[in-house]
Amino acid sequence: MKIAFFDSGVGGVTVLSEAMKLLPHEDYIYYADTLHVPYGPKPKAEVKGYIVDAVDYLAECGIKALVVACNTATSVAVNDLRGRYKFPIIGMEPAVKPAVKNTDSGKRVLALATALTLKEAKFKDLVSVVDPEHIVDSLPMPELVEFAEQLIFDEAIVVPCLRQKFASLDLASYGTVVLGCTHFAFFRNSLRQVLAPETDIIDGTEGTLRHLMHKLEEAGIPTDTGKGDIAFYSSGGEQDIARLQRAFAIAQTIPD
Repeated sequence: MKIAFFDSGVGGVTVLSEAMKLLPHEDYIYYADTLHVPYGPKPKAEVKGYIVDAVDYLAECGIKALVVACNTATSVAVNDLRGRYKFPIIGMEPAVKPAVKNTDSGKRVLALATALTLKEAKFKDLVSVVDPEHIVDSLPMPELVEFAEQLIFDEAIVVPCLRQKFASLDLASYGTVVLGCTHFAFFRNSLRQVLAPETDIIDGTEGTLRHLMHKLEEAGIPTDTGKGDIAFYSSGGEQDIARLQRAFAIAQTIPD
C-alpha cells in the first residue's frame, strides 16, 4: 500500500521530496487537483467539494495514509476528511507556533499564505493561541502560487514581484517569515534576496512529516515496504502530470 500526497497543484511536491529523504523505501501516490487550482480565491464550500472528490479517488486506490500537503485544503477540509476515512490523515498548518517561539524579542513574524488560509478560523484560532504578544502579521501571496503552477522560477521575474508586494512593510522588523503554502518553498532563494539578511524562513514540512511517521507507528502500519516509486495523478490530465514531474525534479534541488 502507498502513502498518498494531495495538493491543489505542484506545491505539495516540495513536501513529497522531503518525505522521500525520510522514508525512501515507501511507495507514493501524488494527486494534484490541477483542474481547480488555485484554491486560495475560491469559496470554502466549493473547495471542500473538490477535496472530498479527490480523496474519494485516493481511498479507492487502497492507500495506507494521506498527507494533505496543502495548507488551504487542511484548513478547509481536514476535519471532514478524518471523519470520512479510516486511514491516518496528516494535515499541514502554517508554522506560526515555532516562529513565535524562536523569534528574537523585539522582532515580528510574517505569515505568507493564500487568502483562504488566512481568513479561515483555523488560522485565526492558531494565531490567537500562540501569539499573546500580537507579533504575527500576515500577507496573502497568490502571485507565488501562479508562478509555481506555471513553473516560473526565474528570479528576474519573481524578485521584482516580491519587492512590490513587500513595499509597504518594514522588512527589517521581521525575525521570521512563515511559508504558509507549500508552493512557496520553491521561492526560498528569491525571498532571501528581498528579506533582511538575518530573517529566518520556515515552513511546516518537517513537523508534518514527523507527524506522519508517528501516526504510521501508532497505527501499527508497516513501513519500508516499497521501492521509492511515485505515481503521479492529476484531475487536469496527462499534460499536467508531465508538469508535476518537472516540478518534482525542481523541488529536489531546493536548498534547505
